[in-house]
Amino acid sequence: MQTLINLATRLGDKSGSLGAVIAAMGCSFCFPAMASLGAAIGLGFLAQYEGFLLTKVLPAAAILTLAVNLLGYWYHRQWLRTLLGIVGPIVILLILNFWFATHWRNDAIYSALGVMVAVSIWDIFWPANRHCAVAEDPTATHPEQHRTES
Repeated sequence: MQTLINLATRLGDKSGSLGAVIAAMGCSFCFPAMASLGAAIGLGFLAQYEGFLLTKVLPAAAILTLAVNLLGYWYHRQWLRTLLGIVGPIVILLILNFWFATHWRNDAIYSALGVMVAVSIWDIFWPANRHCAVAEDPTATHPEQHRTES
């Protein structure tokens, strides 16, 4: 079961980040720099699906990335990795739902996508491992507490 959770969190994080980047590459009006990069690598045909990519695919990819990072925290208990992994999707969801008409929207989306990709690359080279053992018995205490004073 642990291997399945580890595989799901590693693949889900990368697919969510990749989906968010590709969705941004198809939105030429909202994200011109990403769209020009997308057109340069042959994704210019996505411009006809701009509305769908912006309203459905980008939030879905952000939700997927957010969910697998939270699931990953349940597995590996590394709060810094989880915090960095959820910052990008949360920023994307906040901007798409509440702050879409702001003048700093594009800068924040580009930064959030960059954080999502950076965390995914970090996870490829340095995968998360559990740093602390979880006791089988939830009532068990630390072994050092059982020392007797002489």
